[in-house]
Amino acid sequence: MGLLRRASAIRLNSADLALEKNKKYRKSGWRFIVALAFLLSACAPASGSVDQSAGPVTTLPALAARFNTTEKEIRAANSVLPEHVTTLPAGLPLKIPIYYEPFWGSSFEILPDSLFVNGPAQVGFDVVEYVKEQPGWLKNASQFLGDEQRRGGEIIDYIATTYSVSPRLLLALIEFQAGGLTQAEVPDGASTYPLGYIDGLHIGLARQLNWAANELNNGYYAWRTGKLDSFELQDGRLQRVDPWQNAASAALQYYFSQVMTADKYELAISGEGLLKTYTQLFGDPWSNVQELIPGSLEQPYFRFPFQTGTTWAFTGGPHTGWGEGDPLAAIDFAPGNIASGCTPTDVPAAAVADGVVVRTGDALVVLDLDGDGDERTGWTIFYLHISNASLPPVGRKLKAGDPVGLPSCEGGEATGTHVHIARRYNGEWIPAGGALAFNLEGWVVQAGSVAYQGTLIRDGKVITACTCSDETSHIFSNPQGP
Repeated sequence: MGLLRRASAIRLNSADLALEKNKKYRKSGWRFIVALAFLLSACAPASGSVDQSAGPVTTLPALAARFNTTEKEIRAANSVLPEHVTTLPAGLPLKIPIYYEPFWGSSFEILPDSLFVNGPAQVGFDVVEYVKEQPGWLKNASQFLGDEQRRGGEIIDYIATTYSVSPRLLLALIEFQAGGLTQAEVPDGASTYPLGYIDGLHIGLARQLNWAANELNNGYYAWRTGKLDSFELQDGRLQRVDPWQNAASAALQYYFSQVMTADKYELAISGEGLLKTYTQLFGDPWSNVQELIPGSLEQPYFRFPFQTGTTWAFTGGPHTGWGEGDPLAAIDFAPGNIASGCTPTDVPAAAVADGVVVRTGDALVVLDLDGDGDERTGWTIFYLHISNASLPPVGRKLKAGDPVGLPSCEGGEATGTHVHIARRYNGEWIPAGGALAFNLEGWVVQAGSVAYQGTLIRDGKVITACTCSDETSHIFSNPQGP
């Protein structure tokens, strides 16, 4: 049997687990550490389960995937779980049937999830001014990004805002990998590939940061949803993410595995790596951990993103909210009177709920639903492919059903006139399907087997996403109707 071949799963009894208080890794509560230093080629599962808290806020499908078990088994061991549970609150005590998997990686936690996203913890931090005050080369960097020339902190701010990744995290990465905040001169090679991703399509700071933010999100949300369980280091070793790990640390492990040799990777994810750099710049990230996603989170009532009494086509199931890959936070709709292609329309997209326009950009609108004027807090709705000529002014208050702008092909890749919508809560992208699926007038999104596939389901009726915009994909907006 090859060294990297996946061994058969082993269900461990409680007697096989060592219990210790995990002070070293800053985890609250108790934790079980599996002590098994050898692999077995085959072994029948043994019965048993472990008492375990849910850790950082998660969902039942993700928890099952991480511990190599099933939702059914977890429910059977925890009768208190409600039938339609959404997010599990942090620290919720559960009994989890556990099947051992080989090659578990580091359990050291680098950053809390609340400091990974561009959420409430970043409110009040002026990244542009912060970078100006630093002696490093970053403040003088200049790149063309988002249709304009940007300098220093403006580059960081743009990437942090569009991907919803913490600007402090991006700064810590640039300092850790290229000395951007403290070194006056750019290190050798860093002007081309400052973050170490060697690829001809990602030359320069802006493109490196675009790639990095995208990969960080891929790791974070794939771990959140249970899709990421392992990755390979550059020496070919398989690294299986520790099932007790938090999403931010799993994402950083995944990121560093792609840009560092195995020995440098081990340093980067340790207490002497990125965490040390982050602490030197911004203080101890674990000193005041904030709740990011509450337990039992519910989406407010949303209408369809088009006006009452009109019929549109459901043209895209869950797919990326921004960038490529995860999170699969967005869905697409197209006006029903458009056959195909990039045909202009005078039929507007509409606000799914009351809110205020807090940001516009190239064919995009962000609607803030809690009214505080900050997209990093509470629920926000992200609209893309809105005609630039029809964008509403920032600060405009909208009622549910009010026009947001006209669907188009503007703002990135598009083969037909449509609107792309996604949700965020406290800066975190919320997957369009799954435990907290999009619910529009009672129609609930279900993800397909691949991106862009999916369905809308209500009372046994099913609408299937299709770019063909045929009648089988048509949906009628009637908030008052059945």
